[in-house]
Amino acid sequence: MGNFSRARRVENDSEAEASPPVPTLAPPQADMVSAFIDQGSEFEGKLSFRDTVRIDGVFRGEIRSENTLVVGETGEIEAEVLSGQVEISGSLIGNVIAQESIVLHKTARVQGDLTAPSCVIEEGAVLNGRVEMKSPAEMSPETKLRVTEKADWEKDDSGFDSDRRLESTPSEV
Repeated sequence: MGNFSRARRVENDSEAEASPPVPTLAPPQADMVSAFIDQGSEFEGKLSFRDTVRIDGVFRGEIRSENTLVVGETGEIEAEVLSGQVEISGSLIGNVIAQESIVLHKTARVQGDLTAPSCVIEEGAVLNGRVEMKSPAEMSPETKLRVTEKADWEKDDSGFDSDRRLESTPSEV
């Protein structure tokens, strides 16, 4: 019996010493994802946001943001995009204007024009379009989007089925 009591006491002592402190949550950071369109979800319309949004589903329409748009590997976007930063790992049909940067990861498939002060295209990414580098001063928030679509939609070998052009012009005062 003496051994049983002693083992029990030692076990309780070791539990007290081994108990980890209660974790505290870190305050939210600006680059954390605040909204998410998951794989299997579809959305059509206009999306405006201030924080980071990640899209792994299907989105069609227009996207405007002051912060970061992340297109995951399963994301399929058909939209004109005006955002602070854009990271693409999935597919995007449309033109992108980023106030800061655009990153095409190796799994990205993009058909459209890219405009930003900084653009990174990883090896393996597919881009059918133009890249225009502008200074941050030229990438002012007053830049407006004007979308013009060709009447004839055609499908090319890359699997994309539309051809769109985006023109950026300074806002009229």
